[in-house]
Amino acid sequence: MTTTTGPHRAIVGNTPQEQLLGELFDELWEIYRTKVDYVRMYETMIQSHQAHFFNDHIAFRTIAHENSYAGIATVSRMFEALGYRSAGTYHFEDKSLSSVHLQHANPKLPKLFISEFRTWEVADEKCRTILTNLVGASAALSIDELHQLAALKEVGQLDPTVKAKMLALLTQVPWQAPEIEDVRYVNKFSQFAAWVMVHGYQVNHFTALINSHGVASLDNIDKTVAALQSVGVPMKTDIEGAPGSKLRQTATEATVVEVGVRNNGTPTTMPWTYAYFELAERNEIIDPTTGNKARFEGFLGPQATNLFDMTRLKQS
Repeated sequence: MTTTTGPHRAIVGNTPQEQLLGELFDELWEIYRTKVDYVRMYETMIQSHQAHFFNDHIAFRTIAHENSYAGIATVSRMFEALGYRSAGTYHFEDKSLSSVHLQHANPKLPKLFISEFRTWEVADEKCRTILTNLVGASAALSIDELHQLAALKEVGQLDPTVKAKMLALLTQVPWQAPEIEDVRYVNKFSQFAAWVMVHGYQVNHFTALINSHGVASLDNIDKTVAALQSVGVPMKTDIEGAPGSKLRQTATEATVVEVGVRNNGTPTTMPWTYAYFELAERNEIIDPTTGNKARFEGFLGPQATNLFDMTRLKQS
C-alpha cells in the first residue's frame, strides 16, 4: 500500500538547516506512524478521498526542575539553533504546565509545541524527589553541538554524530527506566509527568491540517472526524472550538504501548498510553497590525489543556 510517509523531506529545503529538519522530522514521523495505527488508518482514508496531508505541528513533552538543561530548553534549543523562533507562550495553572510554540521562517515546516511540567509546584515531596532523581540524569546537546547546528547554514556540513544525538534524544528515553511504583505514584499527581517518565522526549503527536486536505469531502473537521469514525478510528468525544472559530481541534484516542520500567530493579515492561493523532482546522482572523485577513497560526490555552488529557491512563 502506498502511504504518505515522508511528508517533511518532500518540502524543498532552502538551506542545509531546513534540509536537516526535513530529514529529522521524517525519521520521527516514521517511528510515530509505526506505533500509532490510527495514523496509518488516516493515511488510507485520505488516499481514498484523494486528499492531501500537511503536518500542522509536532508536540513534545518535558519535565522542568532546578537543572537548567531540563524542561522546554532541552528540546527548544536544538530547534532554535536550526532557525525556529518563539511565537507564543502558554500557561496551564491547573496542571502546572508551561508551553511554548515555535515557528520557522519557512511556513512549510511544522510548528512545534513544547511543554514542561513545573516540578517545583508539586506539594508532595516524594513526587518531587522521584522526578528530580530521574530527570536529573538526562542530558541535552552541548554548546559546541548547538553551535554546529547554528553554523550549518554557512558551513553546509554537520558532524553526523550531532544529528544522531538529536534523533536519540527524541526517540529514546534519556534516563534509566523508572520503577513501576514510582510511575504509578507520580501519575496520581500528574499524568503528564508520568508520561514523560516512561517516554522521555518522544513525539507526543503530529497534527493533520484540515485546510490542506483539498477536497470537499474532508474540507472541515466535522467531515474528517466522521470519515475517521466510519473506518473505526476512536475519536475524542467532542471538538474543541465552535464552528467558524479561528481554531478547532480534536484528536484520536491515544494508543497504548509497552514501556520499559523496573520492578525492584529488575527490567520489565508495562502498558502505558503513548500518542494520539491530532486534527486542526485553522480559519481566518483580522490581523490587528495590518487590518488584513490572515489564517490564525497560534494556539488557544483552553483547547490545549483538554487535549493534554488524551494521554490520561484509562482505569480498567
